[in-house]
This record gives sequence, C-alpha cells and structure tokens, in this order.
Amino acid sequence: MTLLDRIFGRHEDSSKSVAKDRLKNILMHDRADIPPHIMEKMRLEIIAVIAKYIEINDNDLKVDLERADSEVALVANIPIRRIKG
Repeated sequence: MTLLDRIFGRHEDSSKSVAKDRLKNILMHDRADIPPHIMEKMRLEIIAVIAKYIEINDNDLKVDLERADSEVALVANIPIRRIKG
C-alpha cells in the first residue's frame, strides 16, 4: 500500500483483497480434498526428508497449496542454510 492510499483511505480495498485471498486458499484446500491434519502431516514429512540432506531455516519455511491455472499445486518455499556433507 502506498502513502497516498493510506492518506486517501484506500486501505479498505486491501482488506477486501486479503479476505478474498484467504477465501481462495480455503477453497483450494477444499477442492484438493486434503484435510488440515493431513496437510500438516505432509508438511512435517517433507521437512524431515529434506532436513536429512540439507540444513534448512525452519522459521521462514512455507508449504502451501496454490492455484496454478485450473489445477491446485503443492508449493514449498524452503530456505536452505547449507548442504550437509
């Protein structure tokens, strides 16, 4: 959001946009038919496998579902500290 947006009160649009994005994420999870507990289990298992070979930054790690064209994709953003020898 720019300074002009803040001055002229355009922050409501960004709130609406954030709510819309959250709803899209919920719908993607529903369409993929992956219950939250299974999604969390998958995330932990993916982290465990990768952590065997690579030292990762757990704080900035993100595993999520994203919409790609007409499909739902599992996307992982895993910051790497170093490769284990």
